[in-house]
Amino acid sequence: MKPILRNITRTAVSTSSTLGYVLLMILLLVPAARLNAQDAFASGWSLQPDASALRFQSVKNDTKVESSTFATFNGEIEPDGTATVRVLLDSVDTKVDLRNVRMRFLFFETFQYPEAVITARIDPAVLADLPQVRRKSVPLTYTLSLHGVTQEMTSDVAVTLLTNDLVSVASSAPVPVATAPFNLDGGIAKLEEAAGVRIVPLATVTFDFVFTRNSPAGGATVAAAPAVAVPIKAALEPEGNFDLEACKGRFEILSRTDNINFSSGSARLDPQSAFLLDSIADIVARCPDLRIVVAGHTDSDGPAAANQQLSEQRAASVVGYLLSHGVGSSNLTSIGYGESRPLVPNDTAQNKKRNRRIEFTVADG
Repeated sequence: MKPILRNITRTAVSTSSTLGYVLLMILLLVPAARLNAQDAFASGWSLQPDASALRFQSVKNDTKVESSTFATFNGEIEPDGTATVRVLLDSVDTKVDLRNVRMRFLFFETFQYPEAVITARIDPAVLADLPQVRRKSVPLTYTLSLHGVTQEMTSDVAVTLLTNDLVSVASSAPVPVATAPFNLDGGIAKLEEAAGVRIVPLATVTFDFVFTRNSPAGGATVAAAPAVAVPIKAALEPEGNFDLEACKGRFEILSRTDNINFSSGSARLDPQSAFLLDSIADIVARCPDLRIVVAGHTDSDGPAAANQQLSEQRAASVVGYLLSHGVGSSNLTSIGYGESRPLVPNDTAQNKKRNRRIEFTVADG
């Protein structure tokens, strides 16, 4: 190899050829470029949450645009180019406390689906020239797992090499995310009813993720992101007990979740109800000076007396579950109303489902 390079150099110098000089530099730089492509993700990269941002914009009542963020997310790029970002949905931050609670319980249903996960496989060769160009826009195909559904999507992202060990991956334009493919239209309907607004069933997402290169083995390394997002910032729920207004607002929202279910004609709780009931137990425990009334309701099918008894038994089952999960008996009471307090007429299967419900209120006095 050395004699070849000497001959090329001698030829270039002797002829003073600009073309010869360019050819020489290409021969010398090709191996380096190939190395950059192979080693683009060597040692891996870790997402820096404090330097990053993740936002989404929604539209209500046709013209009002609201921008919200997520406070907690983490991620990594593996040495093979596999990138993963995990978003803790409980950290949704709309800047309004009870609006955050609605988003968590009515829309995202975080008690059952706590995180969203974005995964992609980045070809290192695509970014081989990043050290020279510093910034480039590339199409990226990725999967978004949200609310129990995984969809493949493609968006243009801007990749910027901030330093040799710091890179930004940002949305080139807002990314539209429709609610229907992720089975979130039911959540939209609950939000609309709870807030008395109309909501466009589509959000646009923008992001700017900053990654830092991990040090090679043996040096000081940046810790890789954990497998599940752990809250880094408590942007939403205050620590300790809730005040009266916060407790009342939460229980009004919890009454709209439609996620406490029973076997048909029975007071036996569906196992899937545990996801929500565990969250309710935590909220009741943080309202220690209040007495919470758990009310059962049924539709109008069957004899009224049987419905009354069933509603009482179902409310008692919920109280029993909460007591078994650490809630004090002085905090709870149950009551059944049978079919006497329907939300909507019992004229369709969907309406009957809405009338079969458990509600939570703060007892007066």
